[in-house]
Amino acid sequence: MTAAKRALVIGGGVAGPVAAMALRKAGIEATVYEAYPSVADGIGVTLTLAPNGVEAMRLVDADDAVRSIGLPMNRTVVSDGYGVRIGEFPHVSVQPTTLGLWRDELSRVLHERAEAQGVRVEYGKRLVDAEETADGVIARFEDGTTATGDVLVGCDGVRSRVRTLIDPNAPRPQVMPLLNFGAAADYAVPDADPDSMYFVFGKKAFFGYWAQPDGRTAWFANVPDKRPMSYAKANEIAASQWLRELRATFADDVPARQVVEHTNPEALVSIGSIESMPSVPHWYRGRMVLVGDAVHAPSPSSGQGASMATESAIQVARCLRDFDDLPSAFAAYEKLRRERVEKIILRGKRTTNSKTVGSFAKTMMRIMMPLALKTFLNPEKTLGPEQRYRIDWDAPVTSEVQVPVRA
Repeated sequence: MTAAKRALVIGGGVAGPVAAMALRKAGIEATVYEAYPSVADGIGVTLTLAPNGVEAMRLVDADDAVRSIGLPMNRTVVSDGYGVRIGEFPHVSVQPTTLGLWRDELSRVLHERAEAQGVRVEYGKRLVDAEETADGVIARFEDGTTATGDVLVGCDGVRSRVRTLIDPNAPRPQVMPLLNFGAAADYAVPDADPDSMYFVFGKKAFFGYWAQPDGRTAWFANVPDKRPMSYAKANEIAASQWLRELRATFADDVPARQVVEHTNPEALVSIGSIESMPSVPHWYRGRMVLVGDAVHAPSPSSGQGASMATESAIQVARCLRDFDDLPSAFAAYEKLRRERVEKIILRGKRTTNSKTVGSFAKTMMRIMMPLALKTFLNPEKTLGPEQRYRIDWDAPVTSEVQVPVRA
């Protein structure tokens, strides 16, 4: 017997539609409530879905749709701003392979898959409050409407409203001293392999890119800046001004200079400061529970944000399926997830910090990288355990974790 029959899923990014599909598969009716008036087209830039994330998508029958918009990535090439190759390493030898994606396209296909499976998605529903009753939870939205369910699943991102409802003293996201930008440039980097990711430690900033099938180049940039800047604040500045600053930042870097020069202002997306979640003390309370970036947002440098959100969305559904009371289901969910995601958050922070190193450190990186990639930075050793993780949907959760028996 499941712990709930009807779920209100708050947030329609990555975790929300996946959670709704998984809940429906577990026998729980789920409706997604998205704050924006439509699928968030144009919001966000590039991302990667790691092998564990692609495999998790299979459990909700979304992997084929995701593969149809993704580019397989089989290796990473690291260079400096002079165009000198620092190192090259194959990705973890595991199937499915990492995919390079556009965030808005991923959101779109997940919404399409969810609706095709019978999940209802309601747009323009920004959560403002939730009230728990003896037999359910009432969600209240900014437009004055309400919705009632047995459980409320907060998939509403790093600035989660559900997180503050669960715990008014919950930690806020930590701001890292890097601004994040991205776009598709009307330029093909010479000799760029279509199955490779490229990382450039430039003289002033970090630059990443990969080749698009249409001859363009998908790119992102992490630019050191100690001023905390929200998405809204970053977008108060004209894209043309940001591009002027980016062209100055990468003026001496190859091929970043050429890629940015061939980027149109209307294509540029300014994200603002990179953010990450510290450890969140309370993942749930009563009938409310947190999933994805709302509770464990890693730095984009981890390469695991979307994959972790997908895994957690599926695991919370398994737990609600296998327990007949919410406290036990939520406790099991947290036990399944906390240690894994917090290790990845820590690794992501370390990777992000490497993007702000000075010229001396970059010189040492050029010297040490070849040896490091053969020893302590070997992808199989550092990323293998993360990417080989698999969820057994059919296995009872009780075979994996133990929770106190309720009297």
